[in-house]
Amino acid sequence: MKLLDSAGPNPRMVRMFMQEKGIELPTEQIDLLGAENRGEAYVKRNPAGQIPALELEDGTVIAETVAMCEYLEDLNPQKALVGSSPEEKAETRMWVRRVELNITEHLYNGFRYAEGLGLFRDRVYCIPEAADEIKKKGQDGLKWLDGQLAGKQFIAGDRMTLADLVLYCCLDFVASVGQPLDPSMQNVKAWFDRMNARQSANDTLADNWEEMGMRM
Repeated sequence: MKLLDSAGPNPRMVRMFMQEKGIELPTEQIDLLGAENRGEAYVKRNPAGQIPALELEDGTVIAETVAMCEYLEDLNPQKALVGSSPEEKAETRMWVRRVELNITEHLYNGFRYAEGLGLFRDRVYCIPEAADEIKKKGQDGLKWLDGQLAGKQFIAGDRMTLADLVLYCCLDFVASVGQPLDPSMQNVKAWFDRMNARQSANDTLADNWEEMGMRM
């Protein structure tokens, strides 16, 4: 099995998940900025043209970051970042879905439709006129989460989960491309600082992130 990897917040999230769990895999680098992931050769492997992905020994390709992480956890149950019981797993999946549906997808699309339009306009369907409102929708979701984080170390309580990694890699990325974290969200800010201090947060940044001007 190998990781089809690249620069980007989603590949970084999977790398961070792997490092937190102590998983090491061989990697194949895909040129995201050069649109290699949209080329015929890559799309034959992963029809959605997304990075990252896992390529198994039999040639099967597993994409979608959450599916990838859950598969890796099934193979490597310790340390659990999805959960060690049905209840923990359900709670993690609930928070991942809330984070993605209410926050990260809106913030990512806000970037794609505005600051990232030059990169994405010929790759995905973009709605530039919707960028500002979509960003606001993501911020509304983040404000709701700020209240939910009161008294918690992590999104699901005392245990760090996949939901924390999904949100952290998104917020760290969008803050570097025009969507800074609102300092009035004190619970989110404190949580972000705790995540940002983890060794895996530093170690999983792309080697050339400073050159690109994007934390991914």
